[in-house]
Order: sequence, then C-alpha cells, then structure tokens
Amino acid sequence: MRYPVSEKLEIIRTVDASHLPIKHTFKMLGIPSSTYYNWYARWFDGGVDGLADRSPHPKSVWNRVPDENREEVVEFALEHEDLAPGELAVKYTDEKRYFVSESSVYHFLSAEDLITAPAHLLIKAADEFRDQTTRPNELWQTDFTYLKVIGWGLSVVR
Repeated sequence: MRYPVSEKLEIIRTVDASHLPIKHTFKMLGIPSSTYYNWYARWFDGGVDGLADRSPHPKSVWNRVPDENREEVVEFALEHEDLAPGELAVKYTDEKRYFVSESSVYHFLSAEDLITAPAHLLIKAADEFRDQTTRPNELWQTDFTYLKVIGWGLSVVR
C-alpha cells in the first residue's frame, strides 16, 4: 500500500513521540520496521520532499545496448540482408568485437520493421483425421512430424 507524504510524516512523528517500545509501535501501526527506517532516512536527508514517492524504474539498465550500437547492428543487418538474426549476432560479434545476443538483434530489427516472414511454409495439423475409424480393428492412422530414434545413425564400435 502506498502512503501519501502526509501519512508518512505523521507515522514518523507518532513513532518518535510514542512512549511504547518501537517494535510494539510498528506492530500497532501495521508497518514493517524497514519501511519506517527507510522513510525516516529519506525525511532526515530531504525533509518532507524526501518522503515523496520515487519512480520504481531505474534510471539506467546495466545490460542495455547503447543506442549507437543498436544503430550499428541495424546498419550491419542491412549490409548482410541474407543472414538470420542468429547469424547476424555471431557475425557482428566476430567482426565488431562487441557481443550482441540473437534476441537483441531480433528486437532491434523488429523495431525497425526489418524482420521478414520465414522462407518455408508452415502447415497446420488438422484437428481431426480425414478418414476416421468406424469399427474395432480398423486401420488407424497417426500424424507426426518428428520422431527421435535413439542410436539411429550412430556407428558404435565395440
């Protein structure tokens, strides 16, 4: 729950003026001691203005790619139009010696509307089989796109 500045100041004054033990006063007011001490430090340093709510967002993000590097990645992508975002990330990292992840490259290109549709067709599986069975022991059919056979294609020498 967010408290207005006036209530925060009133709580600080109440705790200061209370003749009860501090823990008991916190319990009666229903606020954690860490919250109170945080408010008190902000009030002590900045007065009433220090008690105003602050933005919950940090001013800078530690892993944000700088704007000039973002623009370089987009220019690099325009020079290498045939490469996918993953390939671009690897090539950019190798040539420019600055690491950019595949997802970052994808987001940069997507923001510039440079992501194209995939070159392959996507086929949706049917919700039902076309030829359904009508009696027991009739031929059943199934549909799958990937079957992993363990050990297939490996030559094992013993």
